[in-house]
Amino acid sequence: MELRHMKYFVTVVDEGSFTRAAERLSIAQSPVSHQIRKLERELGVTLLERTTRSIALTEAGRVFYDRCVSLLAASEDAVESARKAARGEIGALSLGFIGSSTYDLMPNLVRAYRERNPHVELTLRSEMLSPAQVDALLDGTLSVGLLRPPVKVPDIVVELVRNEPLMAVLPVQHPLATNTAIDLDDLAGESFIGYQAPSTMHDVLLSTCAQVGFVPTIRQQVAETATLVAVVAAGLGVAVAPESVRHLRMNGVTYRPLRSPKTAVPLALAYHKDAVGPLIRRYLDTARTVLRSKKLINVAPTGQEMGAYVDTI
Repeated sequence: MELRHMKYFVTVVDEGSFTRAAERLSIAQSPVSHQIRKLERELGVTLLERTTRSIALTEAGRVFYDRCVSLLAASEDAVESARKAARGEIGALSLGFIGSSTYDLMPNLVRAYRERNPHVELTLRSEMLSPAQVDALLDGTLSVGLLRPPVKVPDIVVELVRNEPLMAVLPVQHPLATNTAIDLDDLAGESFIGYQAPSTMHDVLLSTCAQVGFVPTIRQQVAETATLVAVVAAGLGVAVAPESVRHLRMNGVTYRPLRSPKTAVPLALAYHKDAVGPLIRRYLDTARTVLRSKKLINVAPTGQEMGAYVDTI
Protein backbone atom coordinates (compact mmCIF):
# COMPACT_ATOMS: atom_id res chain seq x y z
CA MET A 1 0.00 0.00 0.00
CA GLU A 2 1.32 3.44 -0.93
CA LEU A 3 0.41 6.89 0.31
CA ARG A 4 -0.73 7.84 -3.19
CA HIS A 5 -3.35 5.07 -3.07
CA MET A 6 -4.70 6.53 0.16
CA LYS A 7 -4.67 9.99 -1.45
CA TYR A 8 -6.69 8.67 -4.42
CA PHE A 9 -9.21 7.08 -2.08
CA VAL A 10 -9.62 10.20 0.09
CA THR A 11 -9.98 12.42 -2.98
CA VAL A 12 -12.68 10.17 -4.44
CA VAL A 13 -14.60 10.29 -1.16
CA ASP A 14 -14.17 14.05 -0.79
CA GLU A 15 -15.29 14.71 -4.37
CA GLY A 16 -18.05 12.06 -4.32
CA SER A 17 -17.10 11.07 -7.84
CA PHE A 18 -14.33 9.24 -9.67
CA THR A 19 -14.55 11.77 -12.49
CA ARG A 20 -14.16 14.84 -10.28
CA ALA A 21 -11.43 13.10 -8.26
CA ALA A 22 -9.46 12.40 -11.44
CA GLU A 23 -9.80 16.05 -12.48
CA ARG A 24 -8.55 17.21 -9.07
CA LEU A 25 -5.63 14.77 -9.23
CA SER A 26 -4.88 15.75 -12.85
CA ILE A 27 -4.91 12.15 -14.06
CA ALA A 28 -7.27 10.02 -16.13
CA GLN A 29 -10.29 8.43 -14.44
CA SER A 30 -9.38 4.82 -15.25
CA PRO A 31 -6.13 4.76 -13.21
CA VAL A 32 -8.05 6.14 -10.21
CA SER A 33 -10.74 3.44 -10.49
CA HIS A 34 -8.08 0.78 -11.01
CA GLN A 35 -6.06 1.83 -7.95
CA ILE A 36 -9.13 1.91 -5.70
CA ARG A 37 -10.08 -1.64 -6.77
CA LYS A 38 -6.50 -2.76 -6.24
CA LEU A 39 -6.58 -1.21 -2.77
CA GLU A 40 -9.79 -3.06 -1.91
CA ARG A 41 -8.30 -6.35 -3.07
CA GLU A 42 -5.18 -5.73 -1.01
CA LEU A 43 -7.24 -4.95 2.11
CA GLY A 44 -9.75 -7.72 1.47
CA VAL A 45 -12.70 -5.40 2.10
CA THR A 46 -15.13 -3.28 0.11
CA LEU A 47 -14.52 0.41 0.74
CA LEU A 48 -17.05 1.97 -1.64
CA GLU A 49 -20.56 1.02 -2.71
CA ARG A 50 -20.80 2.05 -6.37
CA THR A 51 -23.92 2.87 -8.38
CA THR A 52 -24.22 4.42 -11.80
CA ARG A 53 -24.85 7.83 -10.24
CA SER A 54 -22.98 7.90 -6.94
CA ILE A 55 -20.62 6.28 -4.51
CA ALA A 56 -21.03 5.67 -0.79
CA LEU A 57 -18.69 4.54 1.96
CA THR A 58 -19.14 1.17 3.54
CA GLU A 59 -18.57 0.86 7.29
CA ALA A 60 -15.06 -0.41 6.57
CA GLY A 61 -14.63 2.51 4.18
CA ARG A 62 -15.62 5.05 6.84
CA VAL A 63 -13.07 3.69 9.30
CA PHE A 64 -10.39 3.48 6.64
CA TYR A 65 -11.15 7.02 5.39
CA ASP A 66 -10.64 8.51 8.87
CA ARG A 67 -7.31 6.74 9.25
CA CYS A 68 -6.19 7.78 5.77
CA VAL A 69 -6.96 11.44 6.46
CA SER A 70 -4.87 11.30 9.64
CA LEU A 71 -1.99 9.49 7.94
CA LEU A 72 -1.91 11.88 4.98
CA ALA A 73 -1.93 14.89 7.31
CA ALA A 74 0.89 13.32 9.33
CA SER A 75 2.91 12.64 6.19
CA GLU A 76 2.50 16.23 5.03
CA ASP A 77 3.53 17.44 8.47
CA ALA A 78 6.58 15.17 8.37
CA VAL A 79 7.62 16.56 4.99
CA GLU A 80 7.19 20.15 6.14
CA SER A 81 9.04 19.44 9.40
CA ALA A 82 11.94 17.98 7.45
CA ARG A 83 12.08 21.07 5.26
CA LYS A 84 11.96 23.37 8.30
CA ALA A 85 14.72 21.38 9.96
CA ALA A 86 16.85 21.71 6.82
CA ARG A 87 16.32 25.48 7.01
CA GLY A 88 17.14 25.54 10.73
CA GLU A 89 13.62 26.64 11.71
CA ILE A 90 12.89 23.86 14.22
CA GLY A 91 14.99 21.96 16.73
CA ALA A 92 16.79 22.83 19.95
CA LEU A 93 19.71 25.13 20.71
CA SER A 94 21.73 25.57 23.88
CA LEU A 95 23.32 29.02 24.13
CA GLY A 96 25.99 30.07 26.61
CA PHE A 97 26.77 33.62 27.75
CA ILE A 98 29.49 35.01 29.95
CA GLY A 99 28.28 37.08 32.87
CA SER A 100 28.79 40.58 31.45
CA SER A 101 26.99 39.76 28.19
CA THR A 102 23.98 38.56 30.19
CA TYR A 103 23.03 42.17 30.87
CA ASP A 104 23.83 43.61 27.45
CA LEU A 105 24.01 41.38 24.37
CA MET A 106 22.00 38.37 25.52
CA PRO A 107 18.59 40.13 25.60
CA ASN A 108 19.15 41.62 22.13
CA LEU A 109 20.32 38.37 20.55
CA VAL A 110 17.71 36.10 22.12
CA ARG A 111 14.81 38.46 21.41
CA ALA A 112 15.75 38.83 17.75
CA TYR A 113 16.34 35.11 17.28
CA ARG A 114 13.06 34.17 18.99
CA GLU A 115 11.12 36.56 16.75
CA ARG A 116 12.61 34.93 13.65
CA ASN A 117 12.48 31.33 14.89
CA PRO A 118 9.53 30.84 17.27
CA HIS A 119 9.56 27.04 16.95
CA VAL A 120 13.17 26.48 18.04
CA GLU A 121 13.52 25.38 21.66
CA LEU A 122 16.14 27.51 23.42
CA THR A 123 18.13 26.64 26.52
CA LEU A 124 19.98 29.68 27.88
CA ARG A 125 22.99 29.27 30.14
CA SER A 126 23.94 32.67 31.50
CA GLU A 127 26.82 33.65 33.79
CA MET A 128 28.96 30.90 32.23
CA LEU A 129 32.73 31.32 32.42
CA SER A 130 34.67 30.92 29.17
CA PRO A 131 36.49 27.67 30.10
CA ALA A 132 33.17 26.07 31.02
CA GLN A 133 31.72 27.15 27.67
CA VAL A 134 34.64 25.62 25.79
CA ASP A 135 34.20 22.32 27.65
CA ALA A 136 30.46 22.34 26.86
CA LEU A 137 31.10 23.11 23.19
CA LEU A 138 33.49 20.17 23.02
CA ASP A 139 31.10 17.68 24.63
CA GLY A 140 28.12 18.93 22.60
CA THR A 141 26.01 20.23 25.48
CA LEU A 142 26.40 23.81 24.21
CA SER A 143 25.59 24.88 20.65
CA VAL A 144 27.04 28.39 20.57
CA GLY A 145 28.85 30.39 23.21
CA LEU A 146 29.48 34.08 23.76
CA LEU A 147 32.77 34.16 25.62
CA ARG A 148 36.11 35.86 26.20
CA PRO A 149 39.06 34.68 24.12
CA PRO A 150 41.70 33.37 23.94
CA VAL A 151 40.47 29.87 23.15
CA LYS A 152 43.38 27.53 22.54
CA VAL A 153 41.39 24.59 21.19
CA PRO A 154 41.72 23.90 17.44
CA ASP A 155 38.21 22.47 17.07
CA ILE A 156 36.53 25.63 18.43
CA VAL A 157 35.92 28.43 15.94
CA VAL A 158 36.03 31.93 17.43
CA GLU A 159 34.45 34.97 15.76
CA LEU A 160 35.51 38.20 17.41
CA VAL A 161 32.56 40.50 18.08
CA ARG A 162 33.89 43.44 20.02
CA ASN A 163 36.60 44.77 22.30
CA GLU A 164 35.27 46.21 25.54
CA PRO A 165 37.15 48.79 27.60
CA LEU A 166 37.64 47.93 31.25
CA MET A 167 35.84 49.82 33.98
CA ALA A 168 36.38 50.12 37.70
CA VAL A 169 33.53 48.83 39.85
CA LEU A 170 33.41 50.77 43.12
CA PRO A 171 31.19 50.99 46.20
CA VAL A 172 29.28 54.28 46.08
CA GLN A 173 30.96 55.41 49.31
CA HIS A 174 34.46 54.93 47.88
CA PRO A 175 36.55 58.16 47.81
CA LEU A 176 37.10 57.80 44.05
CA ALA A 177 33.45 57.15 43.24
CA THR A 178 32.84 60.84 42.46
CA ASN A 179 35.63 60.98 39.86
CA THR A 180 34.60 60.93 36.20
CA ALA A 181 37.47 58.50 35.46
CA ILE A 182 40.25 56.90 37.46
CA ASP A 183 43.72 55.46 36.99
CA LEU A 184 44.09 51.81 37.92
CA ASP A 185 47.18 52.49 40.01
CA ASP A 186 44.97 54.60 42.30
CA LEU A 187 43.50 51.25 43.44
CA ALA A 188 46.84 49.60 44.17
CA GLY A 189 46.21 49.42 47.92
CA GLU A 190 42.62 48.17 47.66
CA SER A 191 41.15 44.73 48.20
CA PHE A 192 39.87 43.34 44.89
CA ILE A 193 36.91 41.12 44.14
CA GLY A 194 37.91 38.93 41.20
CA TYR A 195 36.55 36.27 38.91
CA GLN A 196 37.39 32.66 39.63
CA ALA A 197 40.43 31.11 38.02
CA PRO A 198 40.76 29.80 35.44
CA SER A 199 38.96 32.52 33.50
CA THR A 200 39.89 35.22 31.03
CA MET A 201 38.87 38.03 33.38
CA HIS A 202 41.00 36.60 36.21
CA ASP A 203 44.02 36.70 33.91
CA VAL A 204 43.09 40.18 32.66
CA LEU A 205 42.97 41.54 36.22
CA LEU A 206 46.45 40.23 36.97
CA SER A 207 47.99 41.39 33.68
CA THR A 208 46.36 44.83 33.75
CA CYS A 209 47.50 45.52 37.30
CA ALA A 210 50.99 44.32 36.35
CA GLN A 211 51.06 46.94 33.58
CA VAL A 212 50.88 49.71 36.17
CA GLY A 213 53.23 48.05 38.63
CA PHE A 214 51.29 46.20 41.31
CA VAL A 215 49.91 42.80 42.18
CA PRO A 216 46.26 43.01 43.26
CA THR A 217 45.18 41.71 46.65
CA ILE A 218 42.25 39.49 45.72
CA ARG A 219 39.99 39.23 48.73
CA GLN A 220 37.36 37.03 47.16
CA GLN A 221 36.85 35.20 43.87
CA VAL A 222 33.39 34.68 42.36
CA ALA A 223 32.00 32.84 39.33
CA GLU A 224 29.14 35.18 38.47
CA THR A 225 29.18 38.84 37.45
CA ALA A 226 26.06 39.61 39.48
CA THR A 227 27.80 38.24 42.58
CA LEU A 228 30.93 40.26 41.84
CA VAL A 229 28.92 43.49 41.63
CA ALA A 230 26.90 42.60 44.74
CA VAL A 231 30.05 41.96 46.80
CA VAL A 232 31.46 45.33 45.69
CA ALA A 233 28.15 47.00 46.58
CA ALA A 234 28.47 45.45 50.04
CA GLY A 235 31.73 47.34 50.47
CA LEU A 236 34.04 44.32 50.57
CA GLY A 237 36.33 45.53 47.81
CA VAL A 238 36.65 46.96 44.30
CA ALA A 239 36.70 45.21 40.95
CA VAL A 240 37.64 45.58 37.32
CA ALA A 241 35.08 44.46 34.73
CA PRO A 242 34.18 44.94 31.04
CA GLU A 243 32.17 48.01 30.13
CA SER A 244 28.98 46.01 29.46
CA VAL A 245 28.69 45.27 33.19
CA ARG A 246 27.39 48.82 33.64
CA HIS A 247 24.05 47.56 32.30
CA LEU A 248 23.65 45.68 35.59
CA ARG A 249 22.03 48.26 37.88
CA MET A 250 22.46 47.69 41.58
CA ASN A 251 22.15 49.93 44.61
CA GLY A 252 25.42 50.67 46.36
CA VAL A 253 27.74 50.38 43.36
CA THR A 254 29.03 52.72 40.67
CA TYR A 255 31.06 52.24 37.49
CA ARG A 256 33.93 54.48 36.42
CA PRO A 257 35.98 54.34 33.19
CA LEU A 258 39.68 53.56 33.49
CA ARG A 259 41.75 56.47 32.27
CA SER A 260 44.87 54.32 32.33
CA PRO A 261 45.88 51.83 31.26
CA LYS A 262 43.82 51.83 28.06
CA THR A 263 42.95 48.15 28.07
CA ALA A 264 40.08 46.31 26.42
CA VAL A 265 38.98 42.69 26.52
CA PRO A 266 37.65 40.75 23.50
CA LEU A 267 34.22 39.17 23.24
CA ALA A 268 33.49 36.45 20.69
CA LEU A 269 30.97 33.97 19.37
CA ALA A 270 32.31 30.42 19.61
CA TYR A 271 31.15 27.08 18.22
CA HIS A 272 32.51 23.64 17.37
CA LYS A 273 33.72 23.50 13.76
CA ASP A 274 32.09 20.08 13.18
CA ALA A 275 28.71 21.00 14.67
CA VAL A 276 27.61 23.75 12.27
CA GLY A 277 24.30 22.50 10.90
CA PRO A 278 21.28 24.55 9.79
CA LEU A 279 20.25 25.46 13.35
CA ILE A 280 23.61 26.85 14.41
CA ARG A 281 24.19 28.50 11.03
CA ARG A 282 20.84 30.28 11.27
CA TYR A 283 21.57 31.46 14.82
CA LEU A 284 25.00 32.76 13.81
CA ASP A 285 23.49 34.62 10.85
CA THR A 286 20.91 36.22 13.14
CA ALA A 287 23.55 37.14 15.72
CA ARG A 288 25.76 38.79 13.11
CA THR A 289 22.84 40.72 11.66
CA VAL A 290 21.66 41.94 15.06
CA LEU A 291 25.11 42.95 16.21
CA ARG A 292 25.71 44.94 13.04
CA SER A 293 22.28 46.58 13.00
CA LYS A 294 22.57 47.69 16.61
CA LYS A 295 26.17 48.79 16.05
CA LEU A 296 27.33 46.48 18.82
CA ILE A 297 30.26 45.15 16.82
CA ASN A 298 33.62 46.70 17.53
CA VAL A 299 36.63 44.69 16.49
CA ALA A 300 39.32 47.31 16.19
CA PRO A 301 42.50 46.01 17.87
CA THR A 302 43.18 47.62 21.21
CA GLY A 303 46.55 46.94 22.77
CA GLN A 304 48.13 43.73 23.95
CA GLU A 305 44.94 41.76 24.47
CA MET A 306 44.38 41.26 20.74
CA GLY A 307 47.10 38.65 20.24
CA ALA A 308 45.86 35.73 18.15
CA TYR A 309 42.10 35.43 18.00
CA VAL A 310 40.91 33.25 15.21
CA ASP A 311 38.13 34.64 13.02
CA THR A 312 36.30 37.94 13.03
CA ILE A 313 32.78 38.80 11.99
